[in-house]
Amino acid sequence: MSTQKIIKVGNSLGITLPSVLVKTLSLKTGDAVEVLLDSGNALQVSFPDSHQLSLGLSKTKPRKNRI
Repeated sequence: MSTQKIIKVGNSLGITLPSVLVKTLSLKTGDAVEVLLDSGNALQVSFPDSHQLSLGLSKTKPRKNRI
C-alpha cells in the first residue's frame, strides 16, 4: 500500500484511502469502518460492509424474458 497523509475534515482529522483499496473492496460513501488500536499502538481498520464478496442478489432487478 501507499503512505497517506492526515487531512483536516471539518473539525476532525481523517485519511484518504488509496483508489486500489476502494476498488478492490467496492467501498462506497457511507460504508461502515471499524477502527481499533491494539496494545502495540498499531491501528487495525476493517470494512465489515465490504461488497467484495457480495453476490448483489438484493440489488439486482429480475430480467424479463423476451419472446
